[in-house]
Amino acid sequence: MIARYLKSHRKGRLAEKAASASKLLACCTICPRQCRIDRTTGKLGYCRTGNLARVAGYDAHFGEEAPLVGLHGSGTIFFSNCNLGCAFCQNYTISHGGEGHIVNDRQLADIMLTLQEQGCHNINLVTPSHVVPQILSALILAADKGLVIPLVYNSGGYDSVSTLRLLDGVIDIYMPDFKFWDNDIAFQLCQASDYRQTACRALEEMHRQVHELKLDASGLAQSGLLVRHLVMPGDICGTALVMSYIADHISRDTYVNIMSQYRPLGQTDVMAGLSRPITGKEYSAALKAAADAGIHRLDKPRRVFAFV
Repeated sequence: MIARYLKSHRKGRLAEKAASASKLLACCTICPRQCRIDRTTGKLGYCRTGNLARVAGYDAHFGEEAPLVGLHGSGTIFFSNCNLGCAFCQNYTISHGGEGHIVNDRQLADIMLTLQEQGCHNINLVTPSHVVPQILSALILAADKGLVIPLVYNSGGYDSVSTLRLLDGVIDIYMPDFKFWDNDIAFQLCQASDYRQTACRALEEMHRQVHELKLDASGLAQSGLLVRHLVMPGDICGTALVMSYIADHISRDTYVNIMSQYRPLGQTDVMAGLSRPITGKEYSAALKAAADAGIHRLDKPRRVFAFV
């Protein structure tokens, strides 16, 4: 299967999309925060990222979902900072601390090519929502130099539909989180009182573009939607409601990863109950909620977590 971005590049559409996205930096409306600041002059909005992307690290990653990992790993690129900024972020030093180094378009393209040369099965863009223009510009350079593997958009689910439409014909695999159902919880933990509605619209647009997850003969993902949901203490994430929404409004054939790796990191004192890992009972209840909703394509955990 030919990567979607290569088809767009051959038609000249990738350059058009990159140019349109870059214009948004002058009055930034790239994500739902709608900061409207001029990032081209070095001004910083909610994501604390200017005209150039910042990368915290990149490598072949073997802890991702089974269809992404294969034998040689998923080529993850961890972008620094975040447009969501969850208080409990499991990568807190990256998303809140800005850990990493600034890269230009050529350097970002070279990172993509290096991961492909290492044998990675895909390019996995982690926390990309605030750096879509930079990704598109780098992708042109990488495609010209021989990048051919699928592109994964691995976001927190807090994405603007207008920006996602710029990515139509570019992204092969969308992998968003659906973190919370309750907007009050979302406001307390990431100052996003519109999280549920925004995530719902984003998932619907992602699914419209790429449909259900498609695997090749070896079980590797080639295109489609994969949704992540982190189980949290006391079910503050509203797992049953999230699963019902996915089943009823996206597809019961959606590939879903019910994640068990919550740990009390970051600013867990902002809400009672966040200072402990989840229990085995809570994780089992989340799996049951998915099954009860009709979700049947669940990722199989490859790491063992010690529940409380």
